[in-house]
Amino acid sequence: MKVLVTGGVGFIGSHLVDRLMELGWEVRVLDDLSAGSLENIRRWLNHERFEFIEGDMRDPKVVGEAVEGVDAIFHLAANPEVRIGSQSPELLYETNVLITYNLLNAMRDSKAEYLVFTSSSTVYGDASVIPTPEDYAPLEPISVYGGAKLAAEALISGYAHTFGFKALIFRLANIIGERSNHGVIYDFINKLRKNPEELEILGDGTQRKSYLHVSDTVDGMLKIFEHFRKSGKTVDFYNLGNDDWITVREIAEIVSEGMGLEPEFRFTGGVDGGRGWKGDVKFMRLSIEKAKETSWRPRLNSYGAVRRTVGELLHHIESP
Repeated sequence: MKVLVTGGVGFIGSHLVDRLMELGWEVRVLDDLSAGSLENIRRWLNHERFEFIEGDMRDPKVVGEAVEGVDAIFHLAANPEVRIGSQSPELLYETNVLITYNLLNAMRDSKAEYLVFTSSSTVYGDASVIPTPEDYAPLEPISVYGGAKLAAEALISGYAHTFGFKALIFRLANIIGERSNHGVIYDFINKLRKNPEELEILGDGTQRKSYLHVSDTVDGMLKIFEHFRKSGKTVDFYNLGNDDWITVREIAEIVSEGMGLEPEFRFTGGVDGGRGWKGDVKFMRLSIEKAKETSWRPRLNSYGAVRRTVGELLHHIESP
């Protein structure tokens, strides 16, 4: 199978590319290099089964050329920063909704049969049911980021049913691991490198969420994709997360321990009842029972994923 991976130079995308190449797939990557690093995929740049296109998906011509001749598209390109929504809704629209629209229009004139999209747990908003299943309703995002992801999901569903391709949508928990360059663990490490005596923690520290290591994420995406191809469904949704969850304070303790430090924790107090920022979902744990029915299981729980990620990020700092 020949596939296009949008955002394939980024954090999750580059790990997916690694796995696809190792499995013998023919892989084309489209990325504008705005968030990821070419170093993430450098090992594949001269490989006969690999092609890299540098381009901006806001340009329909770029997208149209990238989808030519592929059988499936893994659409991971997006601005991953939830907090930017309150500062620049226009950018979140362009880098989540508009690029998805351009991709869907290009698929109408291509032979691509499958679209796999990485959405987000933020589409559920402050869910009243935890763990939250895929059929939870109503979907009420509380951030512009979550709204943009939900808008992209709706467009994908509408286009798939109208124009005859199949779409698999993953709603991801917090994905962490090697090569990540944003998020709470990354932020904590950078703050402690600047000031080992004190760690500022956004919110009241009781925020509790599920975390999944990127290796388990890629495993889940590929296993469920094969299951989806055999299902005959036009559109389907799967949560990818963990059975447990962990507080921000506990993450701060694990990061501090991993760096051999005992800083004083300074909580900002946050907004709206202790959230880290406006639009921050304070409690998030997804039901992964549907994913488990495909025989997928995460190897690392949230605590294990956080500990491994701390080690990976610190190792990268020490040995870039």
